[in-house]
Amino acid sequence: MKSKPSLKADTDDDQQRLAVLIDADNAQPSVIEGLLAEVAKYGVASVKRIYGDFTSTRMTQWKAALLKHSIAPVQQFAYTSGKNATDSSLIIDAMDLLYTGRFDGFCLVSSDSDFTRLAQRLREEGLVVYGFGEGKTPDPFVQACDKFIYNDVLRADAASAPVETPKPAVPTRRSGRKPAANAPATAAAPATPEPPAAKGNTPPLALLRQAIEEASDEEGWAPLGAVGSYLTKIRPDFDPRLYGHRKLSDLFRKQPRHFALQERPGGGSGGARLFVRALP
Repeated sequence: MKSKPSLKADTDDDQQRLAVLIDADNAQPSVIEGLLAEVAKYGVASVKRIYGDFTSTRMTQWKAALLKHSIAPVQQFAYTSGKNATDSSLIIDAMDLLYTGRFDGFCLVSSDSDFTRLAQRLREEGLVVYGFGEGKTPDPFVQACDKFIYNDVLRADAASAPVETPKPAVPTRRSGRKPAANAPATAAAPATPEPPAAKGNTPPLALLRQAIEEASDEEGWAPLGAVGSYLTKIRPDFDPRLYGHRKLSDLFRKQPRHFALQERPGGGSGGARLFVRALP
């Protein structure tokens, strides 16, 4: 059994090779931009496949997304009404890819609990499993993954992406025209806003305190990285973006009554390491 790689590659030269398998019956094309950007944080999508009956009119929007993002469609006809043959096709392909031994992890894009056992089986072989799904995803599938990302977070990230600054007009050789002297200056691109927190979502203070306690030293300080790793192990779907913050450190900073942050020298590339402590 191969040893399980870390949730994130340490260097650009040592990125995880990932297989992205999408259940078109339980995923929306509106999430694909944010989804692939999220996958890129964890490794390289060596395989990108989507499964469904693309003869159906329901798949019209997916067809355009496939060409744009170079996702290979796997046609699966619905042999019997009310039965989902797509799941079986995806699971068979996943096992075939597993036994090639070429991958470090899988990205399973679905809100269907039928893939719970598949996620468990992949993890038994030492591979990392990233799940992507809607808020309605059953908890057994969420818990079967090493890390689970809700699609609402990905849509929010895509909506808050910075707008590219328009470039000023450049005179062409043929016209030789120049911009007018009193032409308005090009506006700067707006800063990327924080992702909106889901309505009613408040940070799980008890869970955060527990994570700090498990990783803390005698004085109560815990490395932020260790706290994040513990949170992911306990709650695969934990994500600071669910509470309106892009980073875990930002989440702690916004809770000054409950937590304190401290920077210490010794981080990578001469930077600083962050430590966090729960306040009484």
